[in-house]
Amino acid sequence: MITRRCIAVAIVACVLCTNITFAGRVKDIATIEGVTGVQVVGYGLVTGLSNTGDSQRSGFTVQSIINMLKRFGVTPQNINLRTRNVAAVMVTATIPVFMKKGAKLDVQISSAGDAESLQGGVLLMTPLSGTDGAFYGFAQGPISVGGYDYRMLGSRTGRNSTTSGRVPSGCILDKNVEGTIVNNSQIRVLLRDPDFTTATRVADAINKLPNLTNAAQAVDGGTIAVTVPAGSTQQQIMSFIAQIEAANVSVDVAGRVVINERTGTIVVGGNVQLSPSVVAHGGIEIQIQRTSAVQQPAPFTFGRTQRTDNATLVAREEKNPPVVVPATTTVQDMANALTQLKVAPRDLIAIFQALKEAGSLQGELIIQ
Repeated sequence: MITRRCIAVAIVACVLCTNITFAGRVKDIATIEGVTGVQVVGYGLVTGLSNTGDSQRSGFTVQSIINMLKRFGVTPQNINLRTRNVAAVMVTATIPVFMKKGAKLDVQISSAGDAESLQGGVLLMTPLSGTDGAFYGFAQGPISVGGYDYRMLGSRTGRNSTTSGRVPSGCILDKNVEGTIVNNSQIRVLLRDPDFTTATRVADAINKLPNLTNAAQAVDGGTIAVTVPAGSTQQQIMSFIAQIEAANVSVDVAGRVVINERTGTIVVGGNVQLSPSVVAHGGIEIQIQRTSAVQQPAPFTFGRTQRTDNATLVAREEKNPPVVVPATTTVQDMANALTQLKVAPRDLIAIFQALKEAGSLQGELIIQ
């Protein structure tokens, strides 16, 4: 049987939505320059694995074990070490600014070799350093992988990834992490999603705060510079930052349609508009079935048995009446209109792509 589908849809659409904004705190949409944190990384060993560590093919793991044993005064005589209970890992973490010496934080662990699982392992003391080469502390402790992976006699069952995990409170800082938040008597507010409209609104909201009148200006689409009043103390500066973070701003949302063709996922932003357009949608299904028959010759004749093939063709068309969508203010109305037509996600992808090509989709189309 051969089946062929042709998809057609009929929608008469007007503008579906208007510009939508939402109010949010500056703290939720921006950060203060100088407080983004410090990223650190280290290379270490995980021991105590149940025959799920690195194999001898991971030569750096063998070398790391030898070097570690030498530090403890042990010189291995046999260099062909069996390393299945040990795994080489990379240790990473982001240290928040203003954390002090002695503070603890979680670290992420990921396998660097061919280990099958880090479940049940313990991270040995691993030094962590930043991009400038400075040493920030040590990480050590039992690993939590948040899953499982069991294998036996060729069978396997598992959940989540077991070649990465975390060590809760595994890192102890060895130095203070300082940050600079005031440069040239200015505090700079950085938007997480740069937008000229939102940057201007943030500057206007800051200028309405007590003691910060006309102190802020939008430098570009992602930066707002706030001038600190002369003679301000450290405590007053902290108070200014708290006021800035708590200020409410109407955030302008860009009109975007994000489509993931691999999973069939479609996310429509609130500011997406459609100009008047017509799209046809229907369904045609053609089925071709082949049947075989055997013809026998008449009795007492010299005929031969023959096979004949016949084909039966059935065509069915699914008709969907046109749906008129009036001018609305929400994207939900657009989704409801398409749902009435029983449009599948794969069909929606083709529809949005066609609307964009026709110039009807007033927004950015992102295809992943």
